[in-house]
Amino acid sequence: MKAIFEAINNIFSFVTPVSDFLWDFPTNFEWYAKIPLLGNLSLAIIVLIGSGLFFSFKLGFIQVTHFKRGVKTLVEKRNAKTGISPLASFFLSTAMRVGPGNIIGVTGAIAVGGPGALFWMWVSAFFGMATAYMEGTLAQIFKEKKDDEFVGGLPFYGRKLLGNKAWIGIFLSVLYILYALCCLPAQGFNVVSSVGRIAETVTGTTIAPDALLYYIVGAIVIVATAVIAFGGIKKVTKWTDKMVPVMAVVYVLTVVSLILINFTQIPFFFKSVFGGAFTPEAIFGGAFGTVLAQGVKRGLMSNEAGQGTITMPAAAADAEHPCEQGVVSSLGVFLDTIVICTLTGFVVVMAHCWLGDGGEAWFALDKLPMFTESVAALTPGTALNAVMSVLVSLCFCLFAYTCLIGMISFSEIVANRISTSKVCITFVRWICLFVAAFGILCNIAGLELGNLWAFSDLGNILIVYFNVPIVYVGAKYVFRATKHYKKNDGTPFTSDVIGRTDCTYWDKKTED
Repeated sequence: MKAIFEAINNIFSFVTPVSDFLWDFPTNFEWYAKIPLLGNLSLAIIVLIGSGLFFSFKLGFIQVTHFKRGVKTLVEKRNAKTGISPLASFFLSTAMRVGPGNIIGVTGAIAVGGPGALFWMWVSAFFGMATAYMEGTLAQIFKEKKDDEFVGGLPFYGRKLLGNKAWIGIFLSVLYILYALCCLPAQGFNVVSSVGRIAETVTGTTIAPDALLYYIVGAIVIVATAVIAFGGIKKVTKWTDKMVPVMAVVYVLTVVSLILINFTQIPFFFKSVFGGAFTPEAIFGGAFGTVLAQGVKRGLMSNEAGQGTITMPAAAADAEHPCEQGVVSSLGVFLDTIVICTLTGFVVVMAHCWLGDGGEAWFALDKLPMFTESVAALTPGTALNAVMSVLVSLCFCLFAYTCLIGMISFSEIVANRISTSKVCITFVRWICLFVAAFGILCNIAGLELGNLWAFSDLGNILIVYFNVPIVYVGAKYVFRATKHYKKNDGTPFTSDVIGRTDCTYWDKKTED
């Protein structure tokens, strides 16, 4: 079996260089790289941070002015007759946003770009909150009602904004499904491998990848995923409503405990992050562009602002106004990057593993072992060592599993833009589950398919280049909707507010 997986890995060896080229373009051309300052900025960075800056100013920094209003929306008790509540939507989107990237993405960014990469993650996330607001609002404006649920997101608003042509909606749906298929093997792999890591920590023994434990865990994961994900969006949210708060609270409490135990290292953390943001150390490549690129690239991997990949749960919410859900979407970016990723950064930077005599050995590790080594360094020779390792591995497992469920559920939602037939929806569900099982088998074979994992980065940047231009096309409608939302004069939102005639759900809601 291992030989088969290695052959597949070799077939996809072209993925990593293609992904790197698209992320680095055009800084990989000497003539561009020589341009002062601009030569450090790839097109991806310009598009993501530039768009976030533009939307922030046009919206009057709504991610700040309406932050409290968004929190108030989340804590309100609502019974959604159709779709799900804003809070359930927030948990569902968080299930996707807060994933393994919050640990291995941040660790990898620091390993390549140094602590300063975390600063640029914060910058990209702050402005990315405005981009997420744009996406969430568009998803709400053009959502459609299907039975007792709402469907919408990138394929739906993309079709409406680009001439209402069916093929555009189908293309964007297929694009998202392919993106999910690229990411699902890694999530399946991460779930099973993290369970194995917990078992090894508890028993104090090394468990072979092909041990019976992994077959049993793999089978349980597949069956449980099928039961949950195949039950529709409402059944999925019942589980994410439970899992997301648990994994977030456990992770926050675990890392905060580590920070408090090592509170004397807090000044070192901020000095390293702010200092490294502009004057990177030579061991990390010594280039400002490297630090900036890693911060933005891994920030996107984590919070997905600008990809349009978290717009499906935004559309599924039973919101009182489209912009209400836009604000909730921006809060998701805040929780993901400003809170969760920052906590990961604290652990990695404060542990000092990347400095001194042990630095070379630390750099040689894979990203998750890099993080667990950092956790161990913060609790040396204490009983807390094993406890913290188990808790971190548990969180990693839940992060990966909620991503797994989310990707399958979102693929089902966008499949409605291709066809609403049960045959189509069922086919998409099963192909996603099969691909996730492939990742689990990779773990059992003892093989990490790095080239297949590079598909995640490739899928991220490709979908950005399709989604962001569409958001610009719909920007004027979001700006008009925002003006109406801020006015808050009690008048209902309809097509007339934004100067269109096809906001079908909102018009019908007013009539009813």
